Parts: sequence; C-alpha cells; structure tokens
Amino acid sequence: MIQEKYRVLPGPEGFITPSAAMMGVVLPDSGYSLVEGDIVPEAQAVELIANKLINAKNAVICPGPLLMWQWAESAAAKAAAVKELAETCGAKILPMPDYRQKRINPAAEISPNHPNVTIMNNNFDVCVFAGMHSHHANMALRLIRGGTSCYTIALCDYAACEEAMVSLRDVDAGKIKTITRKVNDMKRNSGYLPSRG
Repeated sequence: MIQEKYRVLPGPEGFITPSAAMMGVVLPDSGYSLVEGDIVPEAQAVELIANKLINAKNAVICPGPLLMWQWAESAAAKAAAVKELAETCGAKILPMPDYRQKRINPAAEISPNHPNVTIMNNNFDVCVFAGMHSHHANMALRLIRGGTSCYTIALCDYAACEEAMVSLRDVDAGKIKTITRKVNDMKRNSGYLPSRG
C-alpha cells in the first residue's frame, strides 16, 4: 500500500493529532530546516518565516524559559533579537515562562498545557515559538495543529521541531536578526506594511 507523504499543515487536524515523527517526518541536518515536513535549505525557511510574519493578520511570538530566565550568556542577546523581530513585524509577545500547570488568562499568556485555547481565544494566525524546551514545544505544537488553523514556526536552539510548519535549528541571535533583516527587506521591496487587528 502506497501512503501519501505526510504534510505538517495548519489544522484543525482533530482531537488525536498524529505525531509528525510517527508519520515519517525526520529532523534536518545542520544548515537545513523543515518546511511543512520537507527538509529545505535554511535560507528558504528564513524567507518563508519573514513572508508569513509580514503577511499575518495577527502574529504572536512566544518566548519560553530558555530566553526569559537568562540561563546562559547568549540568552540576553537572543531575547533582544526576538523582541526586535516582534517589533519589526508588529507581532504580539505572549510569554511562556513556566511549563508547570496553573490557571492562566489566555488573553495575557499562552498556556503550555492548552496553547490551542490561547491561539483560538486571540485569533492568532501565525505563532512563533522561541527559547522553548523541545519536549514541551512538540506537545504544544501538536495541540495547536490539532485544534486551530494557526501557522506555527519554531526557532530551535538545537535540533529542529518536526511538529511546527516551519522550523529552524541551531538558532542564535544572529539567525533571528537575519529573519528581521529579511522582514525589513520584504517590507521595503513591496511597500507593504501589514495592518494589525
């Protein structure tokens, strides 16, 4: 039996979303990224991320504890680069500082346990995860894909995340600044400034 290649696309995919790894999606080597389950050169993913961010109606960037708690010297520069990216493309910032279960206000903070509820309550169409531990990001991204039509992007410290629609690996402040430059270039070349609602 020939099975069609699994695509990591926006949902809603359903209550029990299959893991992308079980469906055959593999992580890319250094210098490559994932786009909807396919391994592509990193530059292609950067261009797509910038395009998604400037054309989003309501984008959000979710910094995780690896950015927020300055666990390493590189965290401060990376956090500043993420903040600059958010300002450049007009994205909101919803912190994800702690993975422990708690009651949250979905209008003020993304819930790592129910990110799909936060995405739905705020009508986000593009969501960027940065500075999150992979095992928590994987589950959160599956929940988002299962219950929403939000386009997800993961900026990963080490290996990429197969559960996001687009995922960059080995992300540091320099790579985030590359995305910001690409956003600025696209805005300049098209004259397009997205409206935020």
